[in-house]
Amino acid sequence: MEKPAIHPYIPILIGVISVAMSAIFVKMTNADAGVTAFYRMLFSILLMSPVFLYSYLPEIKKLSKRDWAFSAVAGIFLAFHFILWFESLNFTSVASSTVLVTLQPLFAFAGTYFFFKERLSTKTLISGMVAITGSIVIAYGDFQVSGSALFGDVLALIACALITAYLLFGQDVRKRLSLVTYTFIVYGFSTITLFFYIIVKGESFGPYPKEEWMWFLLLALIPNLLGHTLFNWAVKWVSTNVISIAILFEPVGAAVLAYFILGELVSASQIIGGSIVIAGLLFFIVDYKRIRKIFFRKSA
Repeated sequence: MEKPAIHPYIPILIGVISVAMSAIFVKMTNADAGVTAFYRMLFSILLMSPVFLYSYLPEIKKLSKRDWAFSAVAGIFLAFHFILWFESLNFTSVASSTVLVTLQPLFAFAGTYFFFKERLSTKTLISGMVAITGSIVIAYGDFQVSGSALFGDVLALIACALITAYLLFGQDVRKRLSLVTYTFIVYGFSTITLFFYIIVKGESFGPYPKEEWMWFLLLALIPNLLGHTLFNWAVKWVSTNVISIAILFEPVGAAVLAYFILGELVSASQIIGGSIVIAGLLFFIVDYKRIRKIFFRKSA
């Protein structure tokens, strides 16, 4: 395999910062959660359209009725993930919300256990208990601050479960489609879902000040397209586990950005609880047997 033009860790770092910006942009908007999510997805679709229509449109023929149904369900789950996560940021801090949303790997394993009957290993159970302990520490600290902060934490956890459901429904379809085609279809269903959600809720599509449109566009451009595109580029050169571990530090980046941009302070319970959550997830993701083999092979 040819060597990359730049070290893969550099795009990964930029990708982590890009996705960490998502919570900051949401905090900067004054629009309702559903509206913010709608324009994030709509602008993502519009930005992707030229590439999709020019190079990937024929792939649509590969989809069966089951694929369309699963893609639609995945899009619906993605839409409500954004609604609840954005709403959580109205009640709790960037640090708490982003840490709780990163519990997705554990929700994913729970989903594969209940739906695909995959066995739970001792390692998974231990990491799950550690991460849950960290979540309790965060929730307890937020409850001491206010009941609304705890409510925001609950919304973030539900949003985490929904993003897991989105991934579970999409994983089978994704095997037969390119990333661009699959993303375009799911984002499309998500946008349609959010459109009707706004109508039912009676929220406003606009007009909004120029600043609001800027945040909507930045949400689509930086976290959605730049961040995840960089991760998808880097995975050619590094293990998926490296990407997964890097994404775990999104809450750290988000908390730092929130401190400097929004003036949000991080409490002791958030630092302790967040550290415990990240430690539990690291234990879950890292392949220690492989590391030992590499270490002893090099030593020999």
